[in-house]
Amino acid sequence: MKFTFTDKKVTLPKKVHEYAERKVGKLERYFTSEVSASVVFSVEKGRNNVEVTVRSGGTILRAAESTADMFASIDAAVADMERQLRKNKARLEKRLRKDAFVRSAEEDTSFVPEEPEEVYDLVRTKRFPIKPMSVEEAVLQMNLLGHTFFAFKNEEAGGAFSVVYKRDNGGYGLIEDDA
Repeated sequence: MKFTFTDKKVTLPKKVHEYAERKVGKLERYFTSEVSASVVFSVEKGRNNVEVTVRSGGTILRAAESTADMFASIDAAVADMERQLRKNKARLEKRLRKDAFVRSAEEDTSFVPEEPEEVYDLVRTKRFPIKPMSVEEAVLQMNLLGHTFFAFKNEEAGGAFSVVYKRDNGGYGLIEDDA
């Protein structure tokens, strides 16, 4: 597993990075292809924040936790990712290793019951032509419709599929097709 550590507004001792590498490294057993992990550490308002992003092939997992202790934040983020993997294991089976969810003897047993898998109930399908337009036009169209996102062909990017969206903290975001 390849690791990338980023310390924002904080200088951490090497033992924190080593601890994160050891804990996040345990997630590697779930994946078949090359795995990379990005761990971002920050401290805001007396809280220790950890954001972990794990990429393997086309699968991206992300968890962010904030506690009073950096080690506890790392543990909570890894536990959250394992919970995400267990919760969606049926959908992820094709992307994960065959025996990813088989327990080994040295693992500690958990007495927490497994959560039932969530059913994605698609209740409506809309079809509409996606027109080429500029980002500004797309934001205007989104606001006129009263939506929080809007899909369009970005003529500034050669007609690539793009999405503009309203951000929770104000302003707008743009998602562009990488291809």
